[in-house]
Amino acid sequence: MTFCVGIKVRQGVVALADTQIVRGSEQVSKQKLSILSHANDSLFVMTSGLRSVRDKSLTYLSEQLERQPQPIDRLFKVVNLFGEQIRTVREEDGASLAASGMAWDPHAIIGGCLHQDFSPQLFFVYPQGNWIESAADSPYFIIGRTHYGKPILDRLLNFETPLRTAVALALLAFDATRTSVTDVECPIDVAVIAEGDRHARFQRFCGDEISGVTRWWTQTLSQSLASLPMDWAANLFQGEG
Repeated sequence: MTFCVGIKVRQGVVALADTQIVRGSEQVSKQKLSILSHANDSLFVMTSGLRSVRDKSLTYLSEQLERQPQPIDRLFKVVNLFGEQIRTVREEDGASLAASGMAWDPHAIIGGCLHQDFSPQLFFVYPQGNWIESAADSPYFIIGRTHYGKPILDRLLNFETPLRTAVALALLAFDATRTSVTDVECPIDVAVIAEGDRHARFQRFCGDEISGVTRWWTQTLSQSLASLPMDWAANLFQGEG
């Protein structure tokens, strides 16, 4: 399975993806966060679903970007182009995949800032190739394992959240997911595009590099639980010595 989260706040855009792929009893690491360059700018693509669909769609997208007679100036135009490649791959491979019992379920998160974009942008692409854009009242997208990371984002993330805090929340959403499932794990890939920058800063983190942070988070939660006000439930414990 997969965990990918994209966040857009006023100060920029954050992307985080795990790298674990499970094939039966085998576990391997494969990059799910791809950084693409176009006309001296950069953008990222994260995908969930069948790996073969991801690789073929991204290969087609890269080829189309190289063939452009003029540089693409807005990120939504790249997203349109990616949607076209998704539909092309479905025409080519959809029937054979369905005949093998494989569902057509690619989802993607695309972020970046091309030279006519006013600020870094973030988009969610559906299996049909259509898309939606992040907004101030919906500042994040998750694909893959979507349920476990949502609570902390819904509680603590908003459009005015500082960029550093958005990175921290992306990590904690990942940590909540990997705590509950066995098919999401380190290493993780993280990309950040700050407001005023057109290039993604990318780094991979192994488990040892984030273990101190996740231990601190667990300890902080335990301490908070110990000090949780329980007056509301006092009647349940009457008579306890």
